[in-house]
Amino acid sequence: MPSRVPLTILVAALSLAAGCRRDEVAHARVPKVAPSEGSPAQAPGGMPMMPPPGMAGDVPPPPTPAGSSALKWKLPKGWTQSLAGGIRYATLKPAIAGRVDVSVVVLPGSAGGELANVNRWRGQIGLPPIDEPALASARKTIQTPAGKVAVYDFTSEGKAKTRMVAGLLSADGNSWFIKMVGDADPVGSARPDFVHLLETLRFD
Repeated sequence: MPSRVPLTILVAALSLAAGCRRDEVAHARVPKVAPSEGSPAQAPGGMPMMPPPGMAGDVPPPPTPAGSSALKWKLPKGWTQSLAGGIRYATLKPAIAGRVDVSVVVLPGSAGGELANVNRWRGQIGLPPIDEPALASARKTIQTPAGKVAVYDFTSEGKAKTRMVAGLLSADGNSWFIKMVGDADPVGSARPDFVHLLETLRFD
């Protein structure tokens, strides 16, 4: 008469067999498909991994006008210049002593508009903003070979006065700002030469 297998031994054997089958499924290997050439790397979840900002040429360099868009001028006697390109296109130095900075800046498009830029300049020397009618009253226009230049002349309040004389030229889809700022007395002395420089603006 055949011997009977105890029930506890049978249950343990069945559990062991089921566990082996689970291990076989859990350790099954799926062939890894290599990405095709030129396809972007992917992060977990299938989303493409983007390179860090500035690493893939996604940050454009500052505009550097060239050729027909290059602004030129005639330097007054004794003045010097440094052409850098980019947003601060040039730095000029008048032939006078004192704190004076003359810059040529170029920005694409309208750069926020004339009123916004004038009020930004006024804020730089501690003056309050103005409105459109006051803007029209403050504007002087100079006709140059490069086009019409709007010229503004502001002096700060207080004992130590700062003066700013700035010209705005819109041409070829760019906004050009030719600005002289510094202590009021040296800026006043350099103003005639600065205005003459504005009159010679041209595109070559």
